[in-house]
Amino acid sequence: MPVSTTVTGMVLSAMPVGEYDKRLVILTKEKGKITAFAKGARRPNSALLACGQPFAFGEFSLYAGQSAYNIMSVEISNYFGELRDDFEGLCYGFYFCEFADYLTKENIDEKDILKLLYQTLRALAKKTIPPKLIRSVFELKIMALNGESPQVFNCVKCNKNSFSEETIDRNNLNIRYYFSAKCGGILCDNCRGNDKGAVSINTSTLYTMQYILSKEVEKLFTFRVIDQVQAELDLCIKRYLECYIEHNFKSLDMLKSL
Repeated sequence: MPVSTTVTGMVLSAMPVGEYDKRLVILTKEKGKITAFAKGARRPNSALLACGQPFAFGEFSLYAGQSAYNIMSVEISNYFGELRDDFEGLCYGFYFCEFADYLTKENIDEKDILKLLYQTLRALAKKTIPPKLIRSVFELKIMALNGESPQVFNCVKCNKNSFSEETIDRNNLNIRYYFSAKCGGILCDNCRGNDKGAVSINTSTLYTMQYILSKEVEKLFTFRVIDQVQAELDLCIKRYLECYIEHNFKSLDMLKSL
């Protein structure tokens, strides 16, 4: 009998294979992203029926085949069923999973991204903060976890001007800073000429970006922002992703239709 192993993870995507099987992409704590086949998972009485949908999180018992894993049994601890009854939440959830699928690699330690994805879906299901803010937090943090974080604590060009919590007045919305996706972060007044298309942002937006990039995942979804800050976050992150992510996410088409 093949030697089995147990992993903890979340189903990122599921695709029908043959008449009754499914091909799953699972982000695991122990093995990074893996491909696994759930044989018979499309049968109504299958013991693997529970793991055949995206967002399913739990423990998977599997054994290695020639090119992929095969699932022997599964114990799902969270289905995120709230998202399946909410079309907007479902669209955001698909987008977060697709983004994580794109960035993660097989047999690479991806447990921090798995934790971020899990906490992001929890926040989405709880509806305590707006989905747009959840998206901003997720996009900025996952880029940081992937090693592509923008510099928001010092001027990315001269490195002389520091924008620490002690030196910025986040209650004064009239003070402006400049976010340059092309340069990779914040520009000070003296260096703003390096990118004439840099986005002008206020102190609250700068502090929000610093908070997202510096705090542990468990503390990320605990705040709200005003509409002006959200609009500036949206523009900065949109431009940053356009520079560093060369991929068209299919799930974004659904979000744009909302």
